[in-house]
Amino acid sequence: MSALHPRSAAVSVRSVNYATSPLLASKTPPWRSRFLVALVGVGFAALLGRAAWVQVVKTDFFQQKGEERYAHKEPLVASRGRILDRNGALLATSIATHTVGVNRKYFDGGEEGRRRLASALGMKPAEIDKRFADSSGNYVLLRRQVDPEMLAKVKALKLKGIEEETDYVRRYPEGEAAAHVVGFTGLEDNGQEGIERAFQRELQGHDGSRMVVKDRLGRVVEDMGQQRDPVDGHDITLSLDAKVQFFAYQRIRDAVAEHKAKAGSVVVIDVRTGEVLALANYPSYDPDVRGKLRGEQLRNRALTDTFEPGSTMKPFIAAQALDTGRVRSETPVVTAAGSLVIGGSTIRDAHPHPVLTVTEVIQKSSNVGAARLAMQMPPREMWELYSNLGFGQKPQLKFPGAVTGRLRPWKTWKPIEQATMSYGYGLSASLLQIAQAYTAFARDGEVIPVSMFRQDAPPPGTRVFKPQTAQQVRQMLQMAAGPGGTAPLAQTIGYSVGGKSGTAHKQEGRGYASNKYRSWFVGLAPVDKPRVIVAVMVDEPSNGKYYGGAVAAPVFSQVVQQTLRLKGVEPDLDVKSQIVTKAVPAEPESF
Repeated sequence: MSALHPRSAAVSVRSVNYATSPLLASKTPPWRSRFLVALVGVGFAALLGRAAWVQVVKTDFFQQKGEERYAHKEPLVASRGRILDRNGALLATSIATHTVGVNRKYFDGGEEGRRRLASALGMKPAEIDKRFADSSGNYVLLRRQVDPEMLAKVKALKLKGIEEETDYVRRYPEGEAAAHVVGFTGLEDNGQEGIERAFQRELQGHDGSRMVVKDRLGRVVEDMGQQRDPVDGHDITLSLDAKVQFFAYQRIRDAVAEHKAKAGSVVVIDVRTGEVLALANYPSYDPDVRGKLRGEQLRNRALTDTFEPGSTMKPFIAAQALDTGRVRSETPVVTAAGSLVIGGSTIRDAHPHPVLTVTEVIQKSSNVGAARLAMQMPPREMWELYSNLGFGQKPQLKFPGAVTGRLRPWKTWKPIEQATMSYGYGLSASLLQIAQAYTAFARDGEVIPVSMFRQDAPPPGTRVFKPQTAQQVRQMLQMAAGPGGTAPLAQTIGYSVGGKSGTAHKQEGRGYASNKYRSWFVGLAPVDKPRVIVAVMVDEPSNGKYYGGAVAAPVFSQVVQQTLRLKGVEPDLDVKSQIVTKAVPAEPESF
């Protein structure tokens, strides 16, 4: 067969009559067209239903998902409230700082970028690598509390994916001097000790937030205007005087070092209001540097440690005997041979005297004299006296750790126990409790609650003694702190002082250690119109001296003089004619 010529093939194609094609002439079944129309209708219905689901039913959900791709909620951190002293000096404050992290999804620095980051943040490259390895999500926390200078170095690297947040870090300007009162916060800015812990709710404030638009590299490009402002924490004003606190801390620190002691505490109370002007302990710690803290550093010993108060209890027994009319200040008390046997046990004086007046019982610190006065009282009367003074009761102090001490029910007392409790054995109290009890003498017979917060007037107190009784005992305390007494080293130039020293063997197990002592001194000044009470305790002095009059009284003297000057109290003694008693030998103290 011969091949067709191209021209003839083209002519034959054009000559085909499609209208007469059998395929087009065949009839289409009606169900097919209806099915196609129905299929198109179902598709449109599905699209309409989906549109209604997205636009009407689930509109909030899908809007939220859409916003999550570009809108972000950023926290606005509230500043923690400040802690101030009575004069407005800062004891604790928050300063702005930064937290630096990396969004690894956008981080483009690689190994070299990590190394440069480590250098800018003052970290080792291995630390950065470990943080990347330990992080399971996209965000990697690198360092908290980054200062502005360090943050500028990080930004200068111009690495993508770096994220920073503003935060606050706590600072304590008074350092270790006020550490046991102020306390400190943890990494999450929650109070861990002291006022920071006790008033966490008031200090912490409430964080705010704002909505922003971020690009794919995590950079803020627009503020969406939805903002909830942060509410900063409330400031708290304490009763402490930062200057008095610092001086008291220095003096007890020096005393502990001088006497090679284990620890020491000082409490200073404003007699007019019951405010605590100073509460210092040593050893202490720096709240800004807490890497290697030990438990003994954290103990607020003036509040948490209890001990047998020893001879500091004798003035209360003398006051009760005077107040009830059993004796007068010049009444003789037989202390012959300096010993007294009760129930087979012997009470002794360090320096025997045949007879002492009630005043001399306090001046010479006679155990026998105090016991004889106490044995004239029913046990219940003595127990009620100690209870009214605050012993065996938790101080009404809004501060964590304040202890109750121990005062057993009077019905369980044996005669020898009643006798020993007259000079401070058989009960226990904290240094703060003893200082508070001495407000009975400073305020003409009235015991008032003490406070860690500034107040213009004291709360109602408890009447324990008559005013004239308290005044008489103040004169006895003045003699105890002067020539012929147990603590002439308590004397202060320009101001009259009165107080009582104490020395006691430390308890070990069920007995007492023969070579371990606690030494203290509690007193007031000026004597006629007391303005301050100062209590000092030194634990385990081991450098040859252990009497309270030799170890604690000099600290009392220094703190009283400085405090009264800072408070603007006029001297009540002629400095030129005042007898300097530092060279006067002290009466040996009975304990």
